[in-house]
Parts: sequence; C-alpha cells; structure tokens
Amino acid sequence: MEVSSMIPCKGCTPWQGLLFTASILTCWHLSTTDRFAVQTVPLYVANGDSILFLVRNLPKNLLSFAWIKGRTSMNDAIIVYIPNINLSVPGRFHSGRETVYGNGSMFIQNVNQKDTGFYSLLAFHRHTDTVSQIGTYVYVKNILWTCGRLTFSPRPTVESVPPSVPHGGNVFLVVRTPPENMVGFIWYKWMNSFTRVEVGRYIVDKKSTELGPAYSGRETWYSDGTLLLRGVTQEESYCIQIQRTFRETEEVTVKVQVDASLSVFCNPLTASPLMIQPVPWHPTEGENVLFEVHNLPEDVEALYWYIGLNPRIVQYFRSRNSVSWFPTYRKRGWMLYNNGSLMLRDVTVKDSGKYTLVFSTKHHEIEKAEVEFHVNKSVTQPSVRITDTVIAGQKSVTFSCISRDNDISIRWIFNNQNLKLTESMTLSPTKCGLRIDSAKRENAGEYKCEVSNRFSSKTSPPVFWP
Repeated sequence: MEVSSMIPCKGCTPWQGLLFTASILTCWHLSTTDRFAVQTVPLYVANGDSILFLVRNLPKNLLSFAWIKGRTSMNDAIIVYIPNINLSVPGRFHSGRETVYGNGSMFIQNVNQKDTGFYSLLAFHRHTDTVSQIGTYVYVKNILWTCGRLTFSPRPTVESVPPSVPHGGNVFLVVRTPPENMVGFIWYKWMNSFTRVEVGRYIVDKKSTELGPAYSGRETWYSDGTLLLRGVTQEESYCIQIQRTFRETEEVTVKVQVDASLSVFCNPLTASPLMIQPVPWHPTEGENVLFEVHNLPEDVEALYWYIGLNPRIVQYFRSRNSVSWFPTYRKRGWMLYNNGSLMLRDVTVKDSGKYTLVFSTKHHEIEKAEVEFHVNKSVTQPSVRITDTVIAGQKSVTFSCISRDNDISIRWIFNNQNLKLTESMTLSPTKCGLRIDSAKRENAGEYKCEVSNRFSSKTSPPVFWP
C-alpha cells in the first residue's frame, strides 16, 4: 500500500496526513484495556542512560500508533508508526535518539533531564472509531545512586489479642512487623465511618507521649506501637498511623470484637481467659523477654513450655516441685516462675517464633496457650566507599554508605561533627550517598556514616579524603 493512498487530505504530506487522521480520531473516544500496558526498563534512569518503553499486548489490526511527549496532543508527537508498510515518521519531539518497534515499544538512548515527563502511546484502530491509550511518567535523575538497600520490611499489621474480648475485659492491639525506622506513631479512635479522633501519639527519639481528645484513661501504648485497652464494653475501631523516615506514613485499622457471653461483669464466677503477654513485645537482640502468663488455673498439676517444633524448653510438676530444663536453655539462664511465666535471657533473632504453654489440671484436663514474638536485629557496622570523578575539568567526589540493613536512618559525620551541607553537596533520597561537586580544600578531612534503627546504631570506620 502506498503512503499517498492513506492521506485523508489533498496536498498534505504523509506526516500532515497522519496528524490529520490522528486529530480526528482523538476527538472521538479514548479507551484503555486491561491487557494493554507499558513498562519502563530499567525503572530508574540517570543522565546518559538508555531506557526502553516495553509495550505488552499491543492491540491487533491497527491503522497506526504514535508515541507522544505528553498525554493526548499529536502536536507533541515523537514518532508515528504504520504497521502495514513498516513506516516510521518522526514528529516534533523526535531527537534522533528514539527507535520504535513493531510491537509498540520505544527505545531512547542517552537520556537527559530534559527527557523527564509523561509519555503516551496512542493506538489507532483500523475498523473502529477508537483510540487505545496508555502512558507512563519518566523521571531522569542527575545522579543514580547505587548505595543503600532498595528492599523494605513487610507492611505493618495490627492484631487484636485476644481476638474477642469479654465484656469489660482488656485487649492488646499488637503491631506486627513494625518498621525499624519508625520515628513515631499516632493512635486514632473511629467515632463513626467517616470521623476519627486522636487518642494519643508517641515520638520515638524523644520518648515523649502526647494525649489526644479521645484519650479516656483506659488506653496505654508502648514504644513499639502496641495499644492496651482496658474495660472494653462495646465493639470499637482504632487506627494507627505510623510515621517513618524516607517513606510516607502508613495506616492500619483494627476492630475490637466484644463477646458478651464472656462478660466479666454479668458473670463474675466465670474465669478470665488465659493470656500470655511478651514484655517487651518486640525486643532487640541481647534483651530479656518475659512471657507473662495471666489467669493460669490454680489447680495446675504440670506445665510444659515448647518452642516451635523443637523439644521442650522446660517442664514443671507441682506435686514434686520439680523443674526440668532442656540443656540448651538451662545453660542460657532462662527462668520459670510459679504462675507459669517464662523469662528468656539475652535473646537472639533465632529465638523468634511461636511458643506454646501446655498444662494439665487435677481433673486431667489438658489445655494450651500460644504466644509469638519477633526479635529485632541490631544494625551491622557500615562502611564508606569513595569514588572520585572529573566532569568538565572539575573534580567531584562521591561517598557511599554501604550497609546490609534495611529501613535505616543515615547521618554523615565530618571531622567528628554532624556534616553541614553546602550548596556544592548533594544527598541521595535515603542519605546513603553524599556527592560533593567541585570539591575544594575545605572538604578535605575525615568522613564517617552512622546507620541506625529504633533499637541500635553503628558508625563506620573513618575514611579520609583526599
């Protein structure tokens, strides 16, 4: 097929004809399909890199498709492609660095910061008056930092312990997998489906607590985010907003379920349910943890503690007042108390997991209760890598803080003092990278980086520049 046979207006060039056709079609209907998608490879680019706009499931039987710089205007076209005749026509924004492929993908070489922006692919259908459209935004960075970890801890969740609380009883709202770089949190109480009121907040660094309008005196919160509610009489919903460094705040809502059949008010003779509370909920390596047992029956004859699928930790027989430890845990100085509580000393990450308390009563009834906790790992010592570069005759230096840990805060130390940034200095988004452009004599000296989470901090060995 000749290009001239596709031109809808007399006297038009092929390029003007394509623009005319596209302008008419875009006045009709723009639609998207679930399968039609674009992905940038790689996800992040810096000056001088190349990028591929990888198109998946390009619609069939197309008259043409066009990549444009922007969202809808064909006046901003980069390139137009006609599949039937394998013809590419450059547009106003074509720079000579772009290549388009028959599957709709586009490749751009040697990108720069002017290439930052929104890119759209318009697919013009042959037998229908529609245009399918997809788009993506590209941000070209001045520097693509390679330091630091890109993975993050799992999203926090909140668990009600116990899942259903007796009328008038107490319940813990336990934050599972709290982020290691949490700098604070706020607890809210939902008054209705649309309104929530602050109960209180906590700032980790200052260890300070502020009470909110919804605080009633029944609430106690701990540094790991856990909220204790006392005297619960009705179903209530709460929300915690977790504030962390380098990331947006995260929110989790939890609903407290009340079982009136277990009321401690209406039926005072009913025994309170057995509960095990780890104190603290989220310890750090080297700390002691107490599995505090509440409401153990008085007629217990024997009890046993297990960890996961491993052998017993300890067993106790009341009639003989006999305690037998598994050798591994006896050597670690762990302790068992009369009420069934278990003290774990000098815990490590390997101690994380599910623990089970099994006991038997005088009536030969066997019951069990479980508790699960997580030991937070202390950060490891980081190191600093120095890279010197020369750009346009000017010497620049990049310091990279290398750490094996996730979700950490980083600060830079220059000659044993907090580094004061100047106009020639650039920090990466996570502060793991420090670049000094046109480095001068006053930049010479000792550099260190410090990594920290809520539980520990470590400082790198010093490096010297130049």
